[in-house]
Amino acid sequence: MSSLEALLGAIDFDPGRDRLWLVGDLVNRGPRSLDVLRWARGLGDRAVVVLGNHDLHLLYRVAGLSGPRRRDTFDDVLAAADRDELVDWLRRRPLLHVENGHVMVHAALHPAWSVGRARALAQEIEEVLGGPDWKRWLALIHHGAPAWRDDLSVPGRLGASLAYFVRARVLGPSGGIIASFDGPPEEAPASARPWFAMPDRAWADHVAVFGHWSALGFRMGPGYIALDSGCVWGNALTAVRLEDRAVFQVESVEARR
Repeated sequence: MSSLEALLGAIDFDPGRDRLWLVGDLVNRGPRSLDVLRWARGLGDRAVVVLGNHDLHLLYRVAGLSGPRRRDTFDDVLAAADRDELVDWLRRRPLLHVENGHVMVHAALHPAWSVGRARALAQEIEEVLGGPDWKRWLALIHHGAPAWRDDLSVPGRLGASLAYFVRARVLGPSGGIIASFDGPPEEAPASARPWFAMPDRAWADHVAVFGHWSALGFRMGPGYIALDSGCVWGNALTAVRLEDRAVFQVESVEARR
């Protein structure tokens, strides 16, 4: 049994009744990337999945834009007979999901973005990733990203937006990403703040649901639910029932092996 299977049992998940929100990184965060992709795809509209940075790394590998990394665990996906079908499904996942006062994203939002603005920016990226020319577009936005500005060119805007959606954790006073820091927020540089604690957040009329930041751990506040509790590092795997904020956690099964 995997940690995911244990958590699904703990929440008594029934695809005929329930719908799962998955905050990204379906691959590369455990030993069974292929099984997870096939399972999530098989759920159809019972699973809402946003893209994470590790999912994008898989797309970069398929597109020939990135080489293998020491901790990659998705060679099973690359060698699978149904690889192309799974990759096509994955690249058509959204970067943002908005529903019932919640906004789900893998990593972060810029404080100047309203949810509507963030949705429009995400859709720009989703359209090119879901299209036939997706590899060329990935190449255009793959190597670094400019600081966010409203007047960026199209590739610059896509790259800058994508950096927030899948990689940001703490931001500087002007909202720029401090990419060199990935530790707990209490150890962040003095001028930095967690992205969800920035002042004057234009998206603050929604509750942000996100993952990505394992050093932050599971936390909930009035305007956010941070779900990455570091299962890949031997800690818990966490789910929250959005209707009443009930919390469900299981210990990492893989860490006990």
